[in-house]
Order: sequence, then C-alpha cells, then structure tokens
Amino acid sequence: MEQPIIGYHKDEEDHWVARLACGHNQHVRHNPPWVERPWVTTEMGRASMLGTRLNCVKCDRREPTDHTQRLVDN
Repeated sequence: MEQPIIGYHKDEEDHWVARLACGHNQHVRHNPPWVERPWVTTEMGRASMLGTRLNCVKCDRREPTDHTQRLVDN
C-alpha cells in the first residue's frame, strides 16, 4: 500500500528514515549502486520528496505503527 512521506528522522546508525502518514517508518538510504536516492543526502532534496508515496509493506502486512524517534521536518 502506498503512503506519503510526512517527515524524516535519523536512526541510531545515522541513516535517514522516512515517516509515513500511516505511522510506519521506512529507511530511505542512498547506497549506490544498489539504491539510488541522492535526494536523501540534502535538506532540500528531502524536503522536495515530502508527500511522495512509498510502498509500505508494513501496511500490506497490517503491522502496528512504529514508535518514532525525534521527527525532523526535512
């Protein structure tokens, strides 16, 4: 199920995590050549992706919402 990105925070390993409108979290790493997400490396890039829908497999599996860390607006 696709859900819009509503914010971001960093995990304990300093990786960016998207907070989705459904209450789930999803890592959004830029890890070339396997994952190309250069937008995640800058504040402007992250802000530009707010509202973008990501496939939430946790919703598909009907998992409870995640406990989020400090939310960063961009």
